[in-house]
Amino acid sequence: MNFLRYFFSCRSMVKKDLIVGELPQSRPLYKKAISMAWPSTLESVLVSLIGAVDTMMVGSLGHEAISAVGITVQPRFIFLAVILSLNVGVTAVTARRKGQNDRAGANACLKQSLLLSGGLSLLLSIGAIVFAEPILRFAGAGDDIISDALDYFRVLMVGLFFNSVALTINAAQRGVGKTKISMANNVTANVVNIIFNYFLITGQCGFPRLGVKGAAIATVIGFFVAFIMAICSIVRKGNFLSVRTHGGWRFEGHTMRGLTNVGSSALVEQLCLRFGFFTYAKIVASLGTMAFAAHQICNNISTISFSFGDGIAVAASALVGQSLGEKRPDLAIIYGKISQRIAMCVSACLILAFIFGRTFFISLFTTETPVIELGAQVMLVLAAISMPQTSQVVISGCLRGAGDTKFVAGVSLISTAIFRPIIAWLCCYPLNLGLIGAWISMLIDQIGRLACNFARFSTGKWTKKEV
Repeated sequence: MNFLRYFFSCRSMVKKDLIVGELPQSRPLYKKAISMAWPSTLESVLVSLIGAVDTMMVGSLGHEAISAVGITVQPRFIFLAVILSLNVGVTAVTARRKGQNDRAGANACLKQSLLLSGGLSLLLSIGAIVFAEPILRFAGAGDDIISDALDYFRVLMVGLFFNSVALTINAAQRGVGKTKISMANNVTANVVNIIFNYFLITGQCGFPRLGVKGAAIATVIGFFVAFIMAICSIVRKGNFLSVRTHGGWRFEGHTMRGLTNVGSSALVEQLCLRFGFFTYAKIVASLGTMAFAAHQICNNISTISFSFGDGIAVAASALVGQSLGEKRPDLAIIYGKISQRIAMCVSACLILAFIFGRTFFISLFTTETPVIELGAQVMLVLAAISMPQTSQVVISGCLRGAGDTKFVAGVSLISTAIFRPIIAWLCCYPLNLGLIGAWISMLIDQIGRLACNFARFSTGKWTKKEV
């Protein structure tokens, strides 16, 4: 009991020589962290759950349809990498400006990031549509799924502009602490996606039966809804973030330096992650359509575990950035550790759910016995991944919120882009572990990234970063 009290006490989380002001009691700090975290966590979890339902609905068409949709995931995120890395910079800069009570600076960041996000997404969309087939072939799409995969990927890329702009606005809102706005946007959009999935996949209520293409159209409709809601959140003059404030839309050196200092390293990290994930997915795809379908189902369930950590990390990133903006590095350290403690408690519950409900969860996606049996085995590895994954995501989010993205990018390069694919290949083929081996490589990757990022966090050097 004494150990738990010490472990969760805020005063034990920071060294005495690093304290620069009066420390509040633990209760209000936990309360603030939870109040900031629950909307982003609920958003992330609901979006992942709805994404899982999306896969279940596609799964009614057979394991080939699941594989066709799954093979597009990493190529799509490679194209989104530029936007996602920009958004890391947006969150870090707006959080720092919020802590400094610099509304003009926050809105300058918002306007310039919208110009970048909109312009880049249009160019990326055109490139993705034109080169869709060679991209998906290289990703591992075989003749049995390439037609559906092309239909799904090209339709999604049509909606890349709406998706990108909405993501950028949500990133800015999270930076200033308005996590409920992002939650409302994404949850609403994904509910719309599910509704139109019902209409378009199998042709209900007079709508045409479009199969996998129908699922993609439903997703783009959801993107558009999120885009409209996000735009509405920044057009009111009274809001902290508003495009109707004084100041033009021209690029400014000071703001762009802040965005590029954080965003460029985040881009390297995103590209490393996506290269690693892409190579990893290609290795798994070579195991066959049945194994890849089981892998895709388990990936959807894994996303639920990741989403808890990701939602808490969003709040941690904003709290760290705001604390550093207020010149309180001691509170930044405490908020980071509070967030990690919360993530550990959540992952403990997930481990039990994944172990005891593994067959049930897989059976929600498919009725094919070989897929269920293989997926249930993978779920045991997923249970082991949950704890290091959630903690790793939160600690990485803290470092990003402080602007220490170069270190996180370096860890991603070494662990995810290099070691994970190598270990996956060794486990899948020379060791003949098949799909289980691929997931063991993911476990090793998560443990390695957690160890490196937590070691960096413990040094406190990240608290001295300027944004």
